[in-house]
Amino acid sequence: MRERAFAVLGDRVIGSRFLDLYAGTGAVGLEALSRGARSAVFVERHRSAAHLIEKNCAAFKLDVGRAKLLVRHADQAIRHLASRGDSFDIAWADPPFEIWYEGLEVVMKLFETGILGAGCLACLECPSRADVVDSLPSDLEIIRDLAGSASRVVMIEAIKREDSNS
Repeated sequence: MRERAFAVLGDRVIGSRFLDLYAGTGAVGLEALSRGARSAVFVERHRSAAHLIEKNCAAFKLDVGRAKLLVRHADQAIRHLASRGDSFDIAWADPPFEIWYEGLEVVMKLFETGILGAGCLACLECPSRADVVDSLPSDLEIIRDLAGSASRVVMIEAIKREDSNS
């Protein structure tokens, strides 16, 4: 599923600032870096998984500053990143399936806080039966829905509003 999603993302990854939430082993963020992302921030709350991310990043011998790890809950990481004025071009959230809705709430906060702005993209990996469409606020829209048998990747952007003064 992820490989399919990265094929859809294509050149959009090149030069991007990539945020990997619920990072696990860091495979998604590392894939983004291998496809030309300028930088990646990995967010993982479990220390044992965070240690794996550190090992995996070291194995890739990344240039200093291309990868950063935040060991904290995704919601706490968003508050931290927003307080610093950080922004990203692409965010990927892959929460455990039993809490997929938490991942969707985190995606919505990325747009609310400005961490993801106009023209930026959030990818939510969730169970194939997750009702994402009816859970989205009216200012966000699904631009692609890559469904598999057990999971799917939903790509979400902010709706571009026409300027009423033009």
